[in-house]
This record gives sequence, structure tokens and C-alpha cells, in this order.
Amino acid sequence: MCPECRQVLAECVCETVTKRLPAGDGVVRVTRETKGRGGKSVTIIKGLALDPLALASLGKQLRTACGSGGTVKDGVIEVQGDHCERVIEVLKKYGHSAKRAGG
Repeated sequence: MCPECRQVLAECVCETVTKRLPAGDGVVRVTRETKGRGGKSVTIIKGLALDPLALASLGKQLRTACGSGGTVKDGVIEVQGDHCERVIEVLKKYGHSAKRAGG
């Protein structure tokens, strides 16, 4: 429930949802990370300027396309495994400007 308009967040039209959007440069960055994960690799997707519900929905679609698990935390999507190229293809299909970041 939105505290301002008392609507469900999916139907909220007030500006409180838009204030929580992260400011970005419009480029989605996809990296592979293993640090602190016991040597297991995770694909990290940062820079998506979406509301929390849309971000969770996109995370679900990316995990399904990759056939693996993952999570959405603090505006960042994590997909288990090294799926950078596949994630970039899916993001471009959905109209996002995505690029590979890191090594």
C-alpha cells in the first residue's frame, strides 16, 4: 500500500514511487562477480531505472531466460552463474541499452 494515495503499489500514481527511482545515465551495466561467494560466479545487472515491481518482474524474466536462480536486492538484479551475454541479449530485446562492464 502506498502511504500517500492509499492504493496498491502497482496502481499508485503519486510521485512517491518516482522519487525512489535510482538516477542513472541510461546504460545498464552487466558484470560477472565471484568475490565473497565461495568462488561461484554471479551475473550482476546494475543501472536499471525501474520501480521495484518492474525490477522484480524483469529479474524473473532474466532468471527464466538463463534457466537459473537469483534475486533482486537494492535495485540490483543478481543471476546465478555466468550469463552475461545472454542477459545482454534479453535486455536489448526489451529495449534497454546494455553493455558489458568489467573484465
